[in-house]
Amino acid sequence: MLNTLRRIIQEVSSAQDFREALKIMVKRIAKALDTQACSIFLLDRRRGEYVLTATQGLNPQAVGKIRIPMMQGLVGLVGEREEPINIDDAAKHPRYLHIPEAKEEAFKAFLGTPVIYHRHVLGVLIVQQHDPRRYDESEEAFLVTLAAQLAAIIAHAEATGAVANLFDSQAGVCEATYSGIPGAPGVGIGTGAVVFPLQDLSVIPDREPENIDDEIKLLEEALAAAREDFRQLGEKLMSTLPAEELELFDVYQRILDSSNLGAEIVIEIRAGNWAQGALRGVVQAHVESLENVENEYLQERAVDIRDLGHRVLSYLQKNDRFLPHYHDRTILIGETLTAADLAEVPHGCLAGIISAKGSSSSHVAILARAMGVPTVMGVSDVPIHDLQNKEIIVDGYYGQVYVAPRLSLRQEFEQLKKEEEQLDASLEILRDKPAETKDGHRIMMMVNTGLGADVGLSLAAGAEGVGLYRTEIPFLIRDRFPSGSEQRVIYRQLLASFTPRPVTMRTLDVGGDKALPYFPVEEDNPFLGWRGIRITLDHPDIFLVQVRAMMRASEGYTNLRIMLPMITDVSEVDEAQRLLKKAYNEVCEEGTIIEMPQVGVMIEVPSAVYQARSLAKRVDFLSVGSNDLTQYILAVDRNNARVANLYDSLHPAVLRALIQVVEGGHQEGKHVSICGEMAGDPAAVILLLAIGFDSLSMSASSLSRMKWVIREFTLTKAAKLLQDVLGMESAVMIRCHMELALEREGLGGLVRAGR
Repeated sequence: MLNTLRRIIQEVSSAQDFREALKIMVKRIAKALDTQACSIFLLDRRRGEYVLTATQGLNPQAVGKIRIPMMQGLVGLVGEREEPINIDDAAKHPRYLHIPEAKEEAFKAFLGTPVIYHRHVLGVLIVQQHDPRRYDESEEAFLVTLAAQLAAIIAHAEATGAVANLFDSQAGVCEATYSGIPGAPGVGIGTGAVVFPLQDLSVIPDREPENIDDEIKLLEEALAAAREDFRQLGEKLMSTLPAEELELFDVYQRILDSSNLGAEIVIEIRAGNWAQGALRGVVQAHVESLENVENEYLQERAVDIRDLGHRVLSYLQKNDRFLPHYHDRTILIGETLTAADLAEVPHGCLAGIISAKGSSSSHVAILARAMGVPTVMGVSDVPIHDLQNKEIIVDGYYGQVYVAPRLSLRQEFEQLKKEEEQLDASLEILRDKPAETKDGHRIMMMVNTGLGADVGLSLAAGAEGVGLYRTEIPFLIRDRFPSGSEQRVIYRQLLASFTPRPVTMRTLDVGGDKALPYFPVEEDNPFLGWRGIRITLDHPDIFLVQVRAMMRASEGYTNLRIMLPMITDVSEVDEAQRLLKKAYNEVCEEGTIIEMPQVGVMIEVPSAVYQARSLAKRVDFLSVGSNDLTQYILAVDRNNARVANLYDSLHPAVLRALIQVVEGGHQEGKHVSICGEMAGDPAAVILLLAIGFDSLSMSASSLSRMKWVIREFTLTKAAKLLQDVLGMESAVMIRCHMELALEREGLGGLVRAGR
């Protein structure tokens, strides 16, 4: 059976189109099981019907015409129960639905199994036989296995629009909803503009050049033109993005320099290949090298290299780059968008972004957050080529995309957008007021930042300091390690902007999904591998350069605090403290007059939770990284759409871990803070207050909203809510309970405006 299964999948995968693939499926399955009929019903979610899309044995004229409502018939029962249904005489079953067009009266035995992909039923695969009998266990297991294999093929066909085309020619204009990963918060309403790929490098053949010098000249002209593109794009965004984000375009220009990528291509030309073929070979070699690394960040850098190659190719072929028509409210859509794609949208016209690939850590998502553009990443099942000029709603809060929304849905989101704007305006009066409960308990409100663009917004929102400055951002947007002098300038600007408010700078935290392109790390499991403090302790040269830059930047200021990421053992803290004292002594010996900054650790893994008190004895403060701590306690990758529903910081295990950390820190008299998405979650903030955190750190856009929540509660009521939820057994129950509590206090609009 295994060999048969492989042959079927191989033949289906090599079909010319999806319609042909379906025909092959039913024909080969019927033969493999020696049964008289095999049919595939795919689910048309827009209409709530299963559509007969291919059959071997039933009436072929009924393909595309038979439609079975989701809750009717045996096909509907299979989809409803999401498990195989095996019946010896289908006509005797109470859910049997007689459909004359099918001409299936002669068939008795029925075996149907759902086709499921990422928990969504895509369709139902059935086999039938004349004789009344139950299919045996091996036959049922074969059909279930085959359905699981075919699910990915059908899901891909949905993403490309092939399934919709089978249903009817108007399917593309019907309302549809797609899910992805929230990339940047907000609601975007506009018209789709699809970024199509440039000329395909993969089809360029090798060819012996007629004149090597002429080919090199063509290459140099193409490289120069592409560099000029990025220079102009950088200028366009100069007023929108800070200097460190704009450096990304400088990186692209340097890669395209004659001494970098250009030099490698010239070598291939001189070896006997024309410019286009040489370009293809060099670019594909880099792309394949990056794609084969099991590291999400490096895989995304392959997108950048491929985009650069396509731009150069367009100039070699002397074709203007294809650009979509941009609308006044453009929803930019692409398989793999790049920073350059964002930059080419006219200023003020970008209303939303949809990327079929990528995660919240992609450069596109980082830039989108800096630009304040609602974004959904990783929408793998969206038929992007069918979205040009379609009306689209981007929900960056929940990672939802609505295509061709009905009028009532559009009006709902327009009202949501209006109410959010009104809410933000009404909360401006809280800017200079403390986050203090009705019974007088006060908590500090800090910001998380990493982009220069956040500074002004953070100060305008009334931040009492920086609870987390992600120092890796300047490292990620360069093609080399930033020098100590470059780092000092960045850090000093931040310290000066916030003085006398405290600024907590996290030392370099790369690895996992944040790998440096010039410092590749190849690991089977990067999230449990070489990352955070583990890298910098193994490379004290990198660590010392950074912390010396921080200390030098603090001359004349007293608001610097240094924080160590990904601590799993007290020995790491001891070693880091030794290096910090070494750096401090060296800076002082230079004549720089500074105080030794406070040092803290991030609690992000379970081992640190259990050693919270021991860690607190060695440092000045503790800070919980709620995103990673939730991820590691629940063993859920928060960027993975397949398990996103399992990721919730209100899980009882996470709450109990937070209680233990606060208790451990306070037993040693140390300040305990929390940063990450949980601190900006209105359903969580009251629980964090009751647990006893001394400060909360969140995005600047959340400050006023969380301050409002705190000022509407008493500490006594918060403590009562904490005791209530600690008796609950699931995150769903806890979240519902807290959202209800917010609504009772008149804060329901904070769960989401308009609800």
